Amino acid sequence: MSGRRVLVTGGAGFIGSHVAEAYRDHGDQVWIVDDLSTGRVSNIPDGVEFRRMDICDPELDALFKEVGGFDVINHHAAQIDVRKSVADPRADARINIDGLLNVLECARRHGVGRFVFVSSGGVVYGEADQRPTPETSAKQPVSPYGVTKLSAEYYLYYYHQVHGLDYAALRYSNVYGPRQDPHGEAGVVALFSNRIRSGSGLTIYGDGEQTRDYVYVGDVVAANLAVSEGPLERAASVDDRAFNVATGTETTVNELARLLMEVAGREVPVSYAPERPGELRHSCLDASRLRGRGWRAQVSLAEGLKRTYDYIAGGGNGR
Repeated sequence: MSGRRVLVTGGAGFIGSHVAEAYRDHGDQVWIVDDLSTGRVSNIPDGVEFRRMDICDPELDALFKEVGGFDVINHHAAQIDVRKSVADPRADARINIDGLLNVLECARRHGVGRFVFVSSGGVVYGEADQRPTPETSAKQPVSPYGVTKLSAEYYLYYYHQVHGLDYAALRYSNVYGPRQDPHGEAGVVALFSNRIRSGSGLTIYGDGEQTRDYVYVGDVVAANLAVSEGPLERAASVDDRAFNVATGTETTVNELARLLMEVAGREVPVSYAPERPGELRHSCLDASRLRGRGWRAQVSLAEGLKRTYDYIAGGGNGR
C-alpha cells in the first residue's frame, strides 16, 4: 500500500479524517473533498490535498482530470442523521444518491482501482430477526436514510456489473471514538461523554434496554484498509461485496451510561424520556466475512470509551 492516489470524500468528518490519515501514513497520496457542512478543518490531516466542495458539484470532474484518476476512492461523504432524513427525504437523497452518482460518474469517466463505500448495517437491516446479523439478512430499512444507503449499494452493484467497477461496501455498526461530535444528534458516546464531563445529567430515551453494537473508530479504519486492496470475487448479488464492520456484541444504553461514568470517575443524574419513533430497538452485526480478510476488532469497549472520554474531557471537541 504505497504511493497510490486516494480520494476520501467526507475526509474532514469524524471517521473520514481518521481514514484519510491512515492512507497518508501508509504512504499514499491523499486528496480530501468535503463541503465542511459537518466536517471541520481542524480534522484534516497534515500532508493531504484538501478541496472544499459539495460532492454534487459538477466541478468535481475537474479534480479527477487534474489528478488523472484515482487508485482508490473512499466515499464517506453523506447525510447521516436519520431524523433529518425523515424530515426532508429529498435533501437526504440529494446528498446520498445524487452525490454518490456524481462521484461514480467521475470514476467511470476517469478510472478508479477500487471504490470503498460506507453503508450502514443498522439502518439497512432494520429490526433483524437474527443477531448478530449477517450480510445476507433481509433488508428492511425504516427511514429514508436507510433507503438511500441500500439504494447506493444497488447503484454500486449496477456499476460493477455493467461498467466493471471494483468496489466494496462497508456496513458500519455504531462507530465511536475521538473527533466524534459531542454536540450533534449523532453519536451517543460523544454526547454522553460531553454531558458527564460538564456534570450535566444524561437523558435516555425509552427504558434504556435497547442495544447497539459499538465499534471503535480505529478498528473501523483498519476495516477500510483491509478492503482497499487485494482481490474480491465477482459479485453475483449486492451482498457479495458487502462487509459488516462490528464487534458482534450488544450493549444496552443503560450499560453504556454506566461504563462511561465508570471510566470518567464521576456520577451524574440519569433521567428517562419517551422513546423516539423510528429508532431501532436492537442492532448487532456479524463481521465473520471481514474477519475472513484478516480483520479483527482489537479495542475493547471499556478501552475505547476511555480514549473517547479522555479526548473530549481534554477539550478535543472542536468547539
